[in-house]
Amino acid sequence: MQNILKNVLDWSEVWALLIPLTFLYIRKKQPAFNKPVVIYVWMALILNIAIDLTWKFRTKLPVQFQSNNYLYNIHSIVRLGLFSSYFIRLKQPFLTATKKVIQLVFAGFVIVNFSIYQHFFDYWHFSSLLLSVEAALLLFYCIQYYLFRINDDEEISKKQPDLWIVTGLGIYVTVNFFIFLLYNKLAIHLQNFAVSLWNIHNITFIIFCVFIAKAFYESEL
Repeated sequence: MQNILKNVLDWSEVWALLIPLTFLYIRKKQPAFNKPVVIYVWMALILNIAIDLTWKFRTKLPVQFQSNNYLYNIHSIVRLGLFSSYFIRLKQPFLTATKKVIQLVFAGFVIVNFSIYQHFFDYWHFSSLLLSVEAALLLFYCIQYYLFRINDDEEISKKQPDLWIVTGLGIYVTVNFFIFLLYNKLAIHLQNFAVSLWNIHNITFIIFCVFIAKAFYESEL
C-alpha cells in the first residue's frame, strides 16, 4: 500500500495534468486566446512524464542523461514563454509594451545565465535562479491583470475563463517563489525538509491544473 501511494505521489503532476486534458476533451472548441494554455498543458504532460521516467530509470540510462534537472529548466522556459503569450493575447490595454519586453528580457536572462553563471545540464541541481525569476515574472503578469480588472468598469464574472487561469497561476507562483529560490540550499542542509517542501509544490500544481480545467469548461466556443 505504501509503495502504491508513493508511486501516485511521484507521478502527481502527471495525474494533475490529466484533469484539464479531460475537460479539454469535453470542451474541444476553445477560444484563440486559450491556445498557449492548451499547448502548455500538453507540453507540461510530456515534460513531466520525461522527468518522472528519467528519475525512475536513472540507473539504467547513460550518465549524461541520469539527471532530470535540465527538464525542469525546459519546463520553466516553456511555461514563461507560453503564459506571457497568453497574457498578451488577452489584449488588455494596460502595460502592453512591458508585457512584450518581459519576453525579451527573460530570453536574454536565460542566455546570459546559462552561458556564464550556470550549466543548463547541471547534474546535481536544477536552476533555482531560473525558476524563481520565472515565478516572479509570472506573478507580475498576474498582478497587472488584476490591476487592470480592478480599474475596468466591466463586471467580473466567475464564468470568465481568464480569471480562473490567472488565479490558478497566481496561487502557483506565489506559493512556489520561495520554494524555488531556496530549494537547492535546503536540499543540501535540510534534505528531508526539502523533500517535504516539494510536496507543497505538487499540491499547488494540482490546484493550478484544477483552475485550468475550470477555465476550459467555461470557455467553449
